[in-house]
Amino acid sequence: VQLQASGGGLVEPGGSLRLSCALSASIFNIPSVGWYRQAPGKQRELVARITRGDSTDYLDSVKGRFTISRDNAKNTVYLQMNSLKPEDTAVYYCNGNWNPIALTPGPYWGQGTQVTVSS
Repeated sequence: VQLQASGGGLVEPGGSLRLSCALSASIFNIPSVGWYRQAPGKQRELVARITRGDSTDYLDSVKGRFTISRDNAKNTVYLQMNSLKPEDTAVYYCNGNWNPIALTPGPYWGQGTQVTVSS
């Protein structure tokens, strides 16, 4: 397994969760890691991504609420999610891409982690 995602769960609206994506040694230097999500009946969408140089991009609907970060020493990428809303409910996947500006996902996927925002 080259990407190992964890940290999902059930949280009330307004709550917080932190997702983690651990990269294996074989792809620890991959230039770009992103978090995607897919809700039932909806298309997969890119939520946030980060390069090794800490350049970041965010989906408009999560700007100001979500923060992506990368700890290169631990080969781990985090997605801190604050002020969660019911519409953030989805399965979240981390993805590794050799092309940091690609508009499509890279070839490496972690297993999904369910995030459910509900009262």
